[in-house]
Amino acid sequence: MKPYNFLQLIILTLLVTTLGVACSADAAKTNTAATTERIPVKVQLLQQQSIQQSLSLSGQFTTEDETFLSFKTGGVISRIYVKEGDAVTKGQLLAALDLTEMNAAVQQATIGYEKAQRDYKRAENLYADSVATLEQVQNARTAADLARQQLEAIRFNQQYSTIRATANGYVLHKLSQEGQVITSGTPVLQINGANSSKWALKVNVSDREWAVIEKGDKADVSTDAFPGRSFAAVVSNKSQGVDPATGTLSLTLTLKEELKLAAGLFGKATLTPKHTTTSWTIPYDALLDGDAGSGFVFVTDDNKTARKVKVTVGGITKGAVLITAGLENTKAVIVSGNAYLNDQSAITILQ
Repeated sequence: MKPYNFLQLIILTLLVTTLGVACSADAAKTNTAATTERIPVKVQLLQQQSIQQSLSLSGQFTTEDETFLSFKTGGVISRIYVKEGDAVTKGQLLAALDLTEMNAAVQQATIGYEKAQRDYKRAENLYADSVATLEQVQNARTAADLARQQLEAIRFNQQYSTIRATANGYVLHKLSQEGQVITSGTPVLQINGANSSKWALKVNVSDREWAVIEKGDKADVSTDAFPGRSFAAVVSNKSQGVDPATGTLSLTLTLKEELKLAAGLFGKATLTPKHTTTSWTIPYDALLDGDAGSGFVFVTDDNKTARKVKVTVGGITKGAVLITAGLENTKAVIVSGNAYLNDQSAITILQ
């Protein structure tokens, strides 16, 4: 090998080594830049405030005196004199049981009472003649009293073997049919006093809504039966237990104005509770993976690092979300650029 070829080989080796070192340095710089890259975001300073949040509710119209009517005793329904939608007056006969069995029971009790009275008088006479003892007289008097009370009870049941209207109003529902065998207390008719009572909207509410609503809270009620109009109402009743059928709590909104409505009509209400709630208001875009009750947001305490936290959603208003929990002791929430963030991502604040 010639000397100049050996020198050329050494020079070439040095060049390759130098290029490799340079490339390694450039790659290290690139990796360092990548790991320290900060994501640009916009933030909003947080301030807790007390607000009155309006609630949108819906339900059906009813009157405060809707009543289910039934027979006190069981038996066979002989006649139902009204149909659904009929107007009724107080005391009007609405339905009756077949009284054959009841009349026989009254007759038997009457005969038993008359016999007990005769036995009592006979015992008194015998006692006066010193034939019967005082105890026998007392027993006979007790038997007569029991027979009288039994007769009164059966006559009372006979009286309630018919159904009469408790007030002026309308028949809402016919729940049984003629010839049907029913037990004591089985609903036969449902009526209301629509001619004299105020209408009310009965609505179902969630646990959270129920907690902030109080009796006396005001509402505006509307119905398609009167398009373009709204009516003032007030919360007159607040249920103290969960309806087992719906799993919800209920409210009764009584209308202040007298209207001609029909039971079961659909209505809507906007209710503003007097009770205020403390919350934070954030833009809708700041909430991630949100639903009716919760979601996530990114916050920052040092303007350098993003932190992902879970929050409780209290409601949604015009373009904003009300947060009731999760932002305590937090300075700012990230409102833009949060889609590119992970927990503990490095950020830079855009003005």
